Amino acid sequence: MGSDVRELAAATPVTRDRYIDLLRVASLGTVVLGHWLMAAVTTDGVGNLLAFVPELQLLTWALQIMPVFFFVGGFSHALSYRSLLRRRSEGSTGSVYPSFLRARLQRLLRPTMVFVLVWGAAALAVQLLGGGGGLTGVTLRLVTQPLWFIGIYLAMVAFTPALLKLHDRYGWGAFAVLAGAAATVDLLRFAVGVPYVEFLNFAFVWLAVHQLGFLRADGRIRRPALLAGAGLAAAVALVAFGPYPLSMVGMPGEKISNMAPPTLALLGHGLWLVGAVELLRTPGARLAARPRVWRAVVAANGVAMTAFLWHLTAMLGVYGAMLALGLPLPEPATGAWWAQVLPRIGAAAAVTAVLVAAFRTFERPVRVAPGRGAIGAGTVSTIGVTLALLGVLGLSMVGYAGLLEGHTALLIAVHVSAPTAVAMALGGWLLVERAGR
Repeated sequence: MGSDVRELAAATPVTRDRYIDLLRVASLGTVVLGHWLMAAVTTDGVGNLLAFVPELQLLTWALQIMPVFFFVGGFSHALSYRSLLRRRSEGSTGSVYPSFLRARLQRLLRPTMVFVLVWGAAALAVQLLGGGGGLTGVTLRLVTQPLWFIGIYLAMVAFTPALLKLHDRYGWGAFAVLAGAAATVDLLRFAVGVPYVEFLNFAFVWLAVHQLGFLRADGRIRRPALLAGAGLAAAVALVAFGPYPLSMVGMPGEKISNMAPPTLALLGHGLWLVGAVELLRTPGARLAARPRVWRAVVAANGVAMTAFLWHLTAMLGVYGAMLALGLPLPEPATGAWWAQVLPRIGAAAAVTAVLVAAFRTFERPVRVAPGRGAIGAGTVSTIGVTLALLGVLGLSMVGYAGLLEGHTALLIAVHVSAPTAVAMALGGWLLVERAGR
């Protein structure tokens, strides 16, 4: 692996924006560390450190960094789609969309499907043997929750061609339309009380952040300080004077969450973060240009999705081992609990590294070129990505607990079970692969 990383790092074109790759690694790494730190497991269940120490919720204004990952995604998707368009204009034939979907999703969906199938088999075996209670049951419910991120990312990839056209024509105007739609949704939600309208902001808020990546790709974020200041001021005002909570991550038992579904306050937070990372662009680029740093970024990018998928498995495995060995699980936020933080995180990182070593091969990229224009390939790709999106989102909601009892969760007015969600995700992935070849 080391020689491969050195060769890839050495072969990097001088034109590549290495800061974007650094941001991708840093954002996912921050999410992983945040999950490890915030999990407060006791013999009574799994809680959230931020609920025990509400003062720490202010830290989410810096550490809820998922908007940066989606911003980076917009930048990368714009470059990828335009590259395929250029290659087609230089002599290739056929539809670009199926090839684009496969190119962007194969490193995302392959490790995801392996994760889904491995955990599905494990959950079935555990419950057939009569297990599934205590921490095991909590684990079967929690390990799939981060898949919501995969589902949202699938939607971003699927909408990239259409939204990129809007961007090419209207620039900041396309972002303004999405931001205005997000504001309208919150107005209808909080001022008028329209039921279920808030779920539209899963699209409007995250796609608006994604649109900022298009603007970055074209060099149109010229005043990052203004963007950061406006976003921070808007978020502060909305939290101070509106119905929005302080935490930028979901909190157990709260009536309103800034995350699920996303709110206008979270969009303001996203603007502040994007402006902030753009202000750090020059020193960040210098850092990423250092050979050792760049080799680390290349290595981390090669396994980032695998690590993200398995990091909760590792963390809950560490807690399970502590229970099995009879080690104490102190009350969250006590001195004894804080004393265990670094050893717990170190152990979770070690277990994650083992899991990455076992499953990293499924994240290796495959070179994709514009397809040959098979009839209906675009339609098949669209159906495939839609099924995969709904399946992954459904599984993130229902989990694997209660598998034998037929446990279901509500997904867009339809109840889905774990087997149904897995079948949709797997079938959708296969359709995307087939149409993009």
